[in-house]
Amino acid sequence: MGVESTDLLAELRRRGVDDVSDASLTRALYSSDASLYRVVPQAVARPRDPDELPAVLEAARELGVPVTMRGAGTSIAGNAVGPGIVVDTHRHLNRVLDIDPEAGTARVQPGVVHAQLQRAAAPHALRFGPDPSTHTRCTIGGMIGNNACGSRALGYGRTADNVTGLKVAFGTGEVARTGEHSKARVALEALADDHLAHIRTTFGRFSRQVSGYSLEHLLPEQGRRLERFLVGSEGTLGMVQEATVRLVGDEPHRRLVVLGYPSMAEAADAVPGVLDAAPGRLIACEGLDARIVDLAKASGTSVPALPHGGGWLFVEVAGSDSAALAADVISSAEALDHREVIDPGEAAALWRIREDGAGLAARSLETPAYPGWEDAAVPPPQLGTWLREFEELLSEHGLHGVPYGHFGDGCVHVRVDFPFAPGDPRGNQVFREFMTACARRLSEHGGSLSGEHGDGRARSELLPLMYDAESIRLFGAVKQICDPGGVLNPGVLVDPAPIDADVRPNRPSKPVTPALRLLHDGGSLAEAAHRCTGVGKCVAPKTGGVMCPSYLATSEEKDSTRGRARVLQEALDGSVVDGLADPAVHEALDLCLSCKGCASDCPTGVDMATYKAEVLHQTYRGKRRPRSHYTLGRLPRWAKLGAPLARVANAMLGVRPLAGLARAVAGIDQRRSIPAFARRTLRAGAREYSRLEPDVWIWADSFTDHFLPDRGHAAIRLLEAAGLRARVIEQDACCGLTWVTTGQLDEARAIVEQSAAVLAPYVESGVPVIGLEPSCLATLRSDAVELTDDPRAREVAAGVRTLGELLVEVGWTPPDLTGVEVVAQPHCHHAAVLGWAADEKLLADAGAKVTKVPGCCGLAGNFGMEKGHYEVSKAVAETHLLPAVREHPGAVVLADGMSCSHQLDDLAGVPSVHLAELLAARV
Repeated sequence: MGVESTDLLAELRRRGVDDVSDASLTRALYSSDASLYRVVPQAVARPRDPDELPAVLEAARELGVPVTMRGAGTSIAGNAVGPGIVVDTHRHLNRVLDIDPEAGTARVQPGVVHAQLQRAAAPHALRFGPDPSTHTRCTIGGMIGNNACGSRALGYGRTADNVTGLKVAFGTGEVARTGEHSKARVALEALADDHLAHIRTTFGRFSRQVSGYSLEHLLPEQGRRLERFLVGSEGTLGMVQEATVRLVGDEPHRRLVVLGYPSMAEAADAVPGVLDAAPGRLIACEGLDARIVDLAKASGTSVPALPHGGGWLFVEVAGSDSAALAADVISSAEALDHREVIDPGEAAALWRIREDGAGLAARSLETPAYPGWEDAAVPPPQLGTWLREFEELLSEHGLHGVPYGHFGDGCVHVRVDFPFAPGDPRGNQVFREFMTACARRLSEHGGSLSGEHGDGRARSELLPLMYDAESIRLFGAVKQICDPGGVLNPGVLVDPAPIDADVRPNRPSKPVTPALRLLHDGGSLAEAAHRCTGVGKCVAPKTGGVMCPSYLATSEEKDSTRGRARVLQEALDGSVVDGLADPAVHEALDLCLSCKGCASDCPTGVDMATYKAEVLHQTYRGKRRPRSHYTLGRLPRWAKLGAPLARVANAMLGVRPLAGLARAVAGIDQRRSIPAFARRTLRAGAREYSRLEPDVWIWADSFTDHFLPDRGHAAIRLLEAAGLRARVIEQDACCGLTWVTTGQLDEARAIVEQSAAVLAPYVESGVPVIGLEPSCLATLRSDAVELTDDPRAREVAAGVRTLGELLVEVGWTPPDLTGVEVVAQPHCHHAAVLGWAADEKLLADAGAKVTKVPGCCGLAGNFGMEKGHYEVSKAVAETHLLPAVREHPGAVVLADGMSCSHQLDDLAGVPSVHLAELLAARV
């Protein structure tokens, strides 16, 4: 590009754009979106004020540096990556400026997240119509960029149909509002007037024809809607500073009809009849393949009952006559089977599976499946024929894919198992041949290469196969009017980059030490890191799950699961980050709480806690480690050695100077309290109970044994009240959790194998074995079997249970908790690995009023104790836990995890109880 990064940053700062960076970490974070492509930017700018956008553009024009706009970075077509300046509006330009209920409009900045706008409009019984599956994190600016549609566009229209005004900085430098006179507007209207007949017969032929520039909006009979024309231009013509969007009434009377068919093609055949059953009255008509549902089930997702079939149509109707509309749909559907879903919770669960479709489809096959041919559309009457031909094309090229999507609009999503392999050009060749063949065949049906995600780098080169030469010349003329210097998002739409350039999955991997244990990805840390496809569920500003607590606290891309995965990918096969020991890797991983939330919440199954452990293992193996690894990372060992001196240790820690010295030596933040050691361990105290053969064995994990033995005694009393004789396993058996989280994996493996040898006979005996500390029990179920091939570890993992699971299994009736208000903080590992459903059922059966807290408490074992993490740990607690406690004064606070209870005690002075203690006190 000929411009030094230091000069570029200096020019941006001179123009008032201060939040800019060319650091290797930042460039790695923004080198990819949710597409196949990797393009490393020269710098990243995050404007704090809308007026900084024209300033960025002016600097870029003066220096000849390209500019690429980026919303949430979830672009599947590769239209959010670029080689010059990447502009992130998500970080600061995220305000809803105004809601006008009477006009039914909202003014927003481009970085406003879709769900944020919905929350702002909801008090007025309004909503923004389009709702992409990424609605929890996609930005309105990004939706404008690619003309996003989503599942309910059938009822509410595309983004283009819902934008009423834009303030834009064109590539020429002109800043204008679309409803006002401007040079760009005059020139574009003149261009349209010169080609009226061609535009009328070529563009806007069906709703999902969004490839290229939507010139039909410039026609006089269409109102010359410049704002609608700019929607879908993928940041190639101008930079959106502000948008005014239409809001619609949020219909409360919704009904979901699920229709079952033998296959997806046969489901597609039924679409015209379904649409004709209620013309203009359907809100959504979505197709979903059985293989995606099976994957959701396999990942532990609770899936409501579905009608018989290998593929389904999800048809949503609304209105006071929704029952009659549903009946009409069913009678016209010619389905194998059907089901009306009345319960809102069940309907929401089914829609969540549809929303996670992209992530689930990416791992729906034996080998990774990729975007590329992602969202092509045809007129709905041709959908069944197109799906069959598409399957033939897959077969001809030796490929596979699982189609799903917006069938009511003729739009099909699919991920394809292109044979990309590190350093192997064959994958690129197959990719190009298949994409070209599909584009040719699609054109025969009058289809659109893109139905909502834009053409980007994935399909722009193929536009001449969809459009004639005159249309392609018109696209060039549009670009010349709005961005004659070609500064904005070069390589997209006009003068496109080759579709197989900058493809990420085939980059050669750097030589690294084989992972110690990553069984789910064949021992390859690189393959594990590339599970992240960039769908970005981890960057949602609000969440109902666990992932990703540090991102919720900081809103920094580097602290998201996706950001960390991108940095690992760069370390393993990129050019920006120099291997796993690079400081950028450790900066990205530093605030990972190892909560395991991503392992369950991420649609592609990224397990960043495991990857962090592996990186720490490889970085520090045979080298000096951080101090906290030797102290907090080996806490069970120190607790065992100090057990005989517990009274003395507690007394010493009660002396402030000595406690401060202990914290300093251990690497603990001075604002943290140090947990008191139990005066008598659980194993020692439990010897007083019956020595008869038990009905239940209780495994004394290190934390329950040495710090919280009262929980173990409560469990014994509770089990006895349930008619079950319980005994504590007397042998020492540590799960190795603290060694795992600090990457001391050689020692962790030895500990796990020793404990498996101790616990396996108890499991094999047929007597149930339960654990009380969720993090330790989760380690036995997950990390242990990844660390060792010892079959006893797998036997133990399959055999150990939570207290709640055991009580539900035996059909125990809990005590009456009617009138008891409970604020429950499931430990992250409990929610992510073990599952909290059994505990939730017990509390519901007892009649308790339960507020289940999502997310992480913020302590997460050694993380929140370590020096340097206190502020983030506290901020994580403030995202969900502490507000919930404050909102329910006097409630019983349930926290099974030692970390959770310690965090509550430290930050709020709130006592908490274990499930065993809560129930035992009332039997």
